[in-house]
Amino acid sequence: FHCFLPSLFPSFLVSLLVSFLASSPPCFLPSLFPSFLDSLLVSFFSSFSPCFPLCFLPCFLPSLCGHCKKLAPEFDRAATRLKGNVRLAKVDCTTHSETCGRFGVSGYPTLKIFRYGRDSAPYDGPRTAEGIYQYMKKQTGPDSVLLRTKEDLQAFVNNYDASIVGVFSGADGSRLAEFLNAAGLLREQFRFAHSTDLQLAEDHGIHSECVLLFRPPRLSNTFEDSLVVFKDYLTIGSLRRFIRDHIYGLCPHMTLENRDRLRVRDLLTAYYDLDYHHNVRGSNYWRNRVMKVASKYGGRGLTYSVANKKDFLSELEDDFGLGTSDGGELPFVTIRTRLGHKYTMREEFTRDGQSLERFLDDYFAGRLKRYVKSEPVPERNTADVKMVVAESFDDVVNDPDKDVLIQFYSPSCPHCKKLEPVYRELAHTVTPLFLSKRCELGKLLISFLLYFYLTLGREPCLPCRLLLFSLATKQEVTWPCPLT
Repeated sequence: FHCFLPSLFPSFLVSLLVSFLASSPPCFLPSLFPSFLDSLLVSFFSSFSPCFPLCFLPCFLPSLCGHCKKLAPEFDRAATRLKGNVRLAKVDCTTHSETCGRFGVSGYPTLKIFRYGRDSAPYDGPRTAEGIYQYMKKQTGPDSVLLRTKEDLQAFVNNYDASIVGVFSGADGSRLAEFLNAAGLLREQFRFAHSTDLQLAEDHGIHSECVLLFRPPRLSNTFEDSLVVFKDYLTIGSLRRFIRDHIYGLCPHMTLENRDRLRVRDLLTAYYDLDYHHNVRGSNYWRNRVMKVASKYGGRGLTYSVANKKDFLSELEDDFGLGTSDGGELPFVTIRTRLGHKYTMREEFTRDGQSLERFLDDYFAGRLKRYVKSEPVPERNTADVKMVVAESFDDVVNDPDKDVLIQFYSPSCPHCKKLEPVYRELAHTVTPLFLSKRCELGKLLISFLLYFYLTLGREPCLPCRLLLFSLATKQEVTWPCPLT
């Protein structure tokens, strides 16, 4: 809801709405978390020893919060798995507001990472039990692991995730210091290690200081190198960009934890029974076919990924209209653009990749129809107030030759029911005047109605609305007010 405020309402109404919501009396519920999750009191934070070698994740939350309630069971399960390694805890901000204020908590739930008794960094990771577990596991131990032998290097890179390894000629160089600073900032997302012996990397053709990015062995393929070398001037920013541009490769494994990072670009995803823990070869069978086709369409602004369809069943159904029975053992293929446009490949995925190539040809040529979850377009739509569904929204509302005043409503909303006859009569009266001749009309009416609802608890009378309409359209309209 807040996303629409800047575009719909004047600034004083935004302030009014914020103050109205902020002044709502808080409600209190019993604790959302089990008893073994520590309650952090003011005295606990005050006495926390900076010498205590503890990686610590407190959650700041009020007693009643929808997002907090959603997080609670995930936080619970993660705490159980991390018990003994990382302490998870909660602070009730309705009771300990001073503590929450001291740590700059302004939204809920807020998670912060404490290391050695100090506020180390905001938690910026996933909010599922598995995601919290994996993210916080990386918080234990050093920012970067010191590798002493070639066996250490091989053991470190032979991991489920990618590895970033810095190779330096000594322990006192500025490049190593900068690498360690970067590792401290990025350790939540990536695995870091370093060595001060150049000979450790000589088997990879390395004879000078550099940073090596090893992609996961499970994703090894013939279409790209498994090792990427960074030899540019080393800064935190340049290393961050290098990792961002190369960590995922041509076709990464999309998970619930990394999907948001992958979806900052236009993304094609093939969903199938993928399981890299138990069936690496089978998981790579379809991935290799996606990569073979993707290698032909490089440089055209589309990225590629594969995912386990069981992890995304609800998303496939809600966002793309694909049910569990669709496709069978064959992959589902979808495209989601960074603007939110969605496309599905309706043709079966053929093993030779020809169907995927045809899908991509149609996509780049602009021949694909976007998927929109929608009710059927009404066959007859001749009333003064046109019925708009998702599929017809662009044709009716975003028509570049018309301005449209549209009412977003819920059939069960009492305010919507009360407004319906007024809205119909308004449309019937002003249709000859080209309703909403000026686009400001919709914004003004909505803002005016919001002002009345928040201040007076009721909608304005019809003369008030019509006065506003006259100001917006420069048309003189009279209307007897039934409320007087």
